[in-house]
Amino acid sequence: EWWAKHGNQILSLIIVACLGFAGWRYWDRYQNGQAEAASLLFTELRQNVAAKDLAKTRAVADRLIKEYAGTKVAQVGALITAGGEFSEKDLDGAIGHLQWAVESGKDESLQTLARLRLAAVLLQKGDHAAALARLEPVPEGVWRARFNDLRGDVLADQGKLGDARVAWTAAIEELNGDEGDNFGQILRDKVRAKLEALEG
Repeated sequence: EWWAKHGNQILSLIIVACLGFAGWRYWDRYQNGQAEAASLLFTELRQNVAAKDLAKTRAVADRLIKEYAGTKVAQVGALITAGGEFSEKDLDGAIGHLQWAVESGKDESLQTLARLRLAAVLLQKGDHAAALARLEPVPEGVWRARFNDLRGDVLADQGKLGDARVAWTAAIEELNGDEGDNFGQILRDKVRAKLEALEG
């Protein structure tokens, strides 16, 4: 009598649980397969970078972006490829890959790094307004000094030396607490040199 009353409900729960477990196993295998395939492509990308073959590097990066857009590997691949394009003076190519890393990449710290590099490339291209736009908003933490330093560079290139001084001073203030950080010391010395150059 009890089974007649509750049996269908219990069987339904068991079936749902089994289907859920099977679905989870399938998704786990799928994710692992995706990660492995993306990793193999990334290894190929790094080999092309080492061989200084920008065309092959770009082709592999574009495959990563197209086929594995949701992975961190694709985002790193776009950043590396942009670096190679920048070195070869292909600013438009670098801008394209960096924009993808900013707008479509999933990792927030990599997005922030891509945004900083994108602003630097736009400065090289002379597009001051776009460079400043990419530097907004200024992120918190370790990035603030780097963003303010680059903002100062853009403003100085525009001839806005007073505004550049404000940005570089803000960068120095952010770095003053990093006495034990070697990178922080190097950046602080670099920004101080810029401020001293403004004073003539």
